[in-house]
Amino acid sequence: MAAVETVRGPVDIDALGTTLMHEHVFILNEEIRENYPQEYPADWDEDTQVDDAITKLTALADRGCRTIVDPTVIGLGRDINRIKRVADGTDLNIIVAAGLYTYGNVPFYFAYRLPNSAGADPMTTLFVRDITTGIADTGVRAAFLKCAVDEPGLTPGVERVLRAVCRAHAETGAPITVHTHPRSGTGREVVRVLRDEGADLTKVVLGHSGDTTDLDYLTELADAGCLLGMDRFGIDLITPFADRVATVAAMCARGYAESMVLSHDAACYIDWFPPESVPRFAPSWHYLHVFDDVLPALRDRGVTDDQIDTMLVANPRRYFGG
Repeated sequence: MAAVETVRGPVDIDALGTTLMHEHVFILNEEIRENYPQEYPADWDEDTQVDDAITKLTALADRGCRTIVDPTVIGLGRDINRIKRVADGTDLNIIVAAGLYTYGNVPFYFAYRLPNSAGADPMTTLFVRDITTGIADTGVRAAFLKCAVDEPGLTPGVERVLRAVCRAHAETGAPITVHTHPRSGTGREVVRVLRDEGADLTKVVLGHSGDTTDLDYLTELADAGCLLGMDRFGIDLITPFADRVATVAAMCARGYAESMVLSHDAACYIDWFPPESVPRFAPSWHYLHVFDDVLPALRDRGVTDDQIDTMLVANPRRYFGG
């Protein structure tokens, strides 16, 4: 039986069950938190927030979710020891990633101390180590790779990270998730580089594809073999709820349920915004929205339970090798 690495260790692919493919537990600016504690949000206390995360993930598990896939990598405040504390308090599987998050330049450490060369990129070596040995001596292995190609497109730094991710994928077989900016069409740039690097496009999620209602664009990327991350339900300021639901339903009607995965891109705690502001600008941006609101709305638009099972169970299982 094939297995996938989780924070608590390997789990049989078939035991992943209902899976949300793009959720964060914590997103933190660690340097700000450590150096300006007086200015850091007063509601941050690690013990309190770990307990709160356990409570939120337990509520999610009570809805029937078995697994979340957490693409928090370098640049988003990854701390696997903190995530281990959360995982130890819940039965939910948490799958973590290797990679680097940037829209432009790579950190100076990679630019000057570990520059790219004609041979193997040192960045690739680090990503491979996270997958094959473990992250930061925690023993927790990453099970997939994550990078970002946002509105600025393939800057030299972004392209370096994307190609390093592709080469780590080639070496390990780990699948890839790429943050994209559909309104700029960056999914097409991602596919071009993936093909150039010989990546298996069936092992790629193009994240945030649900930010667009352009069915022809989505169909083009799905026909390339990629999974479409319909993964920002609850962020209605970018694309309204009704449009997100209608887009998924229309793609299902076109026969593309096997090309989509669902999620929120939510977090138990994110320090980018004042905590009191999130309920005002995104009241539905939380882990339960898919189960409480999205799935009933999809069914109302003719999406079948088999198609929902495909997007939430079968496609994640296939992505991780099942």
